[in-house]
Amino acid sequence: MNVFTRTVLIAGLCAASLNCFAQGTSSSKPATAAKSTSGSSSLPSEATVDSFLKKMFGWNQELSWKVAEIKQSEAAGITEATVVFSTPKGQQVTRIYVTPDQKFAFTGELVPFGADPFAEAREDLKDVKGPVHGSADAPVTIVEFGDLECPACKAAQSNVEQLLKEEPKVKLIFENFPLTQHPWAMLGAKYVDCLGRAGGDTVWKFISTVYTNQEQVTQQNAEEKLKGYVKDSGGDPDKVAACAATPETEKRVKESMDLGQKLDVSSTPTFFINGRRVVGFNNPSVPYDAVKSMVDFELTNAK
Repeated sequence: MNVFTRTVLIAGLCAASLNCFAQGTSSSKPATAAKSTSGSSSLPSEATVDSFLKKMFGWNQELSWKVAEIKQSEAAGITEATVVFSTPKGQQVTRIYVTPDQKFAFTGELVPFGADPFAEAREDLKDVKGPVHGSADAPVTIVEFGDLECPACKAAQSNVEQLLKEEPKVKLIFENFPLTQHPWAMLGAKYVDCLGRAGGDTVWKFISTVYTNQEQVTQQNAEEKLKGYVKDSGGDPDKVAACAATPETEKRVKESMDLGQKLDVSSTPTFFINGRRVVGFNNPSVPYDAVKSMVDFELTNAK
């Protein structure tokens, strides 16, 4: 079995941890939905990608897939195809990259290169406006792009809370990234924005409470439930609901989403540790000890 086959199979058959994938989000980079790429001469068509996958994995009757998106990657000439693999045990999002001549493919993650590979991301993140947990002058900043309706974000919450307890020199900034397929996520993001602007710990109590009760919230009862969680967290439900209904709040949430897309965030939760992107934080591929070691490394090398 070659490296490409082994890598994709591992990703496709990993059942423990599906991050919440952003379906059909727009981006500041050139992007094309999979179903609309067939007429493009610079990108492989959805039919070509699907045929490739059938030849590679059609023998495995327990494995199915959906080509979610085909677009130009950050690397010039390289195509990025996002595929959702499914098995009876679960799903996993995988990126497949195709060379300009469309003769070779590889998987993994494109990462910036250079003496300070995360400098550009740090620069993009320096003016984030989300709520801050921890000291303003902490030497390590973790920015989380999250979605209150995302089960993977809920699963990561205990790791996030543990990390903040063990690393007092770290600050966390929560940036809203509500996914379009989650019907009440945008409303939840607006509540987070309003509570964050009010200051204090209420917003963090609210986030934790929503994650704890996530399965109780539906599109039909979202406003009632979220107002109740605001009250439980020590906030004023009517005041927050009024704030959430304003155009300014929606604008702020969309600005946070635009920033995430600029940074190539395509699933939640996605974290940036002093600019280093870490996707997930709730599964064997991104274990707690690994993330803590990254944080310790940044603390040791902080200027």
